Amino acid sequence: MKGIRAYEVGAPDVLKYEDIPEPTAAAGQAIIDIRNIGVNYTDVSSRKGTNPPAAFPWTPGREASGVVVSVGPGVTEVAVGDRVAYAMHTGSYAEQQAVPSWLLVKIPDNMDFPTGAATLLQAMTAHFLVHDIMPLHSGDRALVHAGAGGMGLLVIQMLKRLGVHVYTTVSTGEKAEMARGAGADDVILYTQQDFEAEVRRLTDGKGVKIIFDAVGQTTFEKGLRVLDQRGCMCLYGQASGPVGLVDSGALRNGSLYLTRPSLGDYTATRPELLRRAEECLAWVQSGEIKLNVTLNLPLSDAAEAHRRLEGRETTGKVLLTP
Repeated sequence: MKGIRAYEVGAPDVLKYEDIPEPTAAAGQAIIDIRNIGVNYTDVSSRKGTNPPAAFPWTPGREASGVVVSVGPGVTEVAVGDRVAYAMHTGSYAEQQAVPSWLLVKIPDNMDFPTGAATLLQAMTAHFLVHDIMPLHSGDRALVHAGAGGMGLLVIQMLKRLGVHVYTTVSTGEKAEMARGAGADDVILYTQQDFEAEVRRLTDGKGVKIIFDAVGQTTFEKGLRVLDQRGCMCLYGQASGPVGLVDSGALRNGSLYLTRPSLGDYTATRPELLRRAEECLAWVQSGEIKLNVTLNLPLSDAAEAHRRLEGRETTGKVLLTP
């Protein structure tokens, strides 16, 4: 079968479209015939070497949708023919993949595969960020960096469901309109404005209760300075590079909190995974939460998808199709 492999870290062209072995289902696994694949910045970070793969050759991808075509011994969660989606299992840039069956979530009969592939990883991440990091209530203030990306748009929408006042940073006027469309109250063009100064101005110096930061190196220190008393810096990505060592003394002024969460720790059991996944799928299905799939390329163009995502040329969600 066809898939993507890399034999070293590096630029997007290390991603090779080639013949790879077909998977077989071990105990507790199901084989998924993949229909659509979600592209996420964690794929880029691994390919670049920021979070390098554990071993090579490496097939990227942490999210996909498809159909169960076979199951291994002991599988009870799914059956052959089920339409499913999954996240948090590496190797989805391929035509088929063996996936632990406890990670598989059945998608609604009337949900298409691109929507299924676009939902789980980012929507479940937005779900735990907004609902489980700290209590958020109507009138609280939050700052979302990269508000026009696939993650940013979902975080904004989920914050607005709670009545939170949302400030966000974007790079262009077009992206600003997308963030406003998702519900952002105040949009800051970081290419023209200093977000630290703008947040201080817009909040009358009070700052925000929480910052959702997937950018990292270029935004982290300024972000700490615009947190309100007992505010939380939620660092869930590092698109601009790792933050590095943090002086705990920087948290003392205002009794600040810092967390570096990951989805795996918030979907660690089958019941928690299903609760979070099914709620996200229901919101997407009802239209309460809107996905924005803006790019769907053939699997053979995975390197181009990485180029565009890494170059900040994309908005919304990026998919690949085998």
